[in-house]
Amino acid sequence: MKDSLKSIYKEDAPYKAYLVSLLSVGVAYGLYKGIIDNYLAEVVSMGEFDRGIAEFFRELPGLLLVGILAVLYRFSAERIFRIGAVVMILGMLMLSLVPASRVLVTLSICVFSLGEHIQLGMKNSLGVHYAKRGKSGLSLGKQVSFYDFGTLAGYLVIIVIFRVLTGDSTLFRVFFAVSAAILMASFAFSTRMKSNSATDKNRRRFYFRKKFTKYYILEVTYGARKQVFFTFGPYLLVLHFGATASVMSLLFAISAICCSILSPYVGKLIDKIGYKIVMISDTLLLVIVCFFYGFAEHFFSTRVSFIICCSMYILDSIISLASMASNVYVQTLSDSPEETRATIATGVSVNHLVTIFVALLGGWVWKVTGIETLFTISAIIGLFNSAFAATIKTEKRSEI
Repeated sequence: MKDSLKSIYKEDAPYKAYLVSLLSVGVAYGLYKGIIDNYLAEVVSMGEFDRGIAEFFRELPGLLLVGILAVLYRFSAERIFRIGAVVMILGMLMLSLVPASRVLVTLSICVFSLGEHIQLGMKNSLGVHYAKRGKSGLSLGKQVSFYDFGTLAGYLVIIVIFRVLTGDSTLFRVFFAVSAAILMASFAFSTRMKSNSATDKNRRRFYFRKKFTKYYILEVTYGARKQVFFTFGPYLLVLHFGATASVMSLLFAISAICCSILSPYVGKLIDKIGYKIVMISDTLLLVIVCFFYGFAEHFFSTRVSFIICCSMYILDSIISLASMASNVYVQTLSDSPEETRATIATGVSVNHLVTIFVALLGGWVWKVTGIETLFTISAIIGLFNSAFAATIKTEKRSEI
């Protein structure tokens, strides 16, 4: 491991502190993600619509990210990364301390998400800056591996502890406090990052060009369908089927492992059969996932339906890997790597614009009409996505 890292990163780059900091953030996020849905359902007593409101505010920082980074543009990427860590610590401490009020808990989640998005905006800049020439891809892959390993470790802790102990309010708060402490450790490691990396200018502005119109529309539909599963998929398992924090963490861990193993193969598949076919196929598969997620209990027992829904959640996570195809599509249209990065960054913002409203609308639809309608709408969006992707022209262009 040590030699392989030396071959990837510049000798004077503080890559060790950076990777350990990312690992720590991953552990903290795994602890948080593994229990947050159960905490909201069991302790805060959030219903379907309340969960949508909480998700609206959780996603809001992602929409505002371009403006936030524009305000912080004078700072180095390392300093902004540390600012993100401080904000995340504040949000996690709030979760561990505030009463189980829907307003205060939602505010705490929003603060944590703000710090998370600030760091997210800097990761690629740091990974590329610390890498040796020609090693940027390996650097970015390595940082994802460290973060994912930390997240899995967090999930495993939740699986073990919540299997043994009951998930009362005190235990949830203890783990929020532990997560905050780990984030403090991450901040401590980040202070050793003495380098002065420039921020990625493509993350600080919107980039719209007519030739990318179809990509932006695909990001809108993808963001809508992604949000339904990201927010309401796990919450259905907790609220309706009574899944414990231990079970949910196990599900997240299995999903993460499957995605980690299969992501290289999905990438190869995109190269082999083309991004257009992959974009069409993944949303057609989504229709099957939506059907079973929304209607399983109409055909099977509660226990069997729960197993099916868990399987569909994992399958949806795997299907989501196909979103890489849209990035390849952008690359074929771009005239330079800078234009590719700027367009994808704008696509992320467009994606967030959709997800925050889908969170609100989805919670309302679930509460008023039932989960069946919510996932039927998600399936219809998927069909529209496939039909629209079919209109893409795939002329050969020189690779960037």
